[in-house]
Amino acid sequence: MNEQNRSPRHRARELAMQGVYQWRVSGTQFADIEKHMQDEKNLGRYDKPMYAKLLRGALSNHESLEALLAPHLDRALTELSTVEYSVLLLAAFEFAHQPDVPYKVVINEAVELAKTFGGTDGHKYVNGVLDKLAPKLRAIEFANIKGSQ
Repeated sequence: MNEQNRSPRHRARELAMQGVYQWRVSGTQFADIEKHMQDEKNLGRYDKPMYAKLLRGALSNHESLEALLAPHLDRALTELSTVEYSVLLLAAFEFAHQPDVPYKVVINEAVELAKTFGGTDGHKYVNGVLDKLAPKLRAIEFANIKGSQ
């Protein structure tokens, strides 16, 4: 996906993922990450309120989000690549706190982020974890889908 084809919402997710990555690697607080982003030029068009909500939400809720993710992982959180961790944390936040975003959109966006920034098969791992997590956090959405079939 080239720069012109990215939606402002997708770009917000990219930037939030990069912010979570920075936080995980350096321990930088989200206020400092946000300030750095505001000072940055050439970020392209992105949904600024969505970016801030994703970044703040994922970081301020990271412990509860990690607890939601842990049962669906085949290894410890500390063993995940920083990209996989960052993508999964954002997706878990969207599942848990953004019910207006359909779970399929959350998964597709997370897979795209993992393809863009992660290792060769990281997107497959992200997809597998989120496929297990989605029915737990979006039970009503899943029930509605099954009821309409």
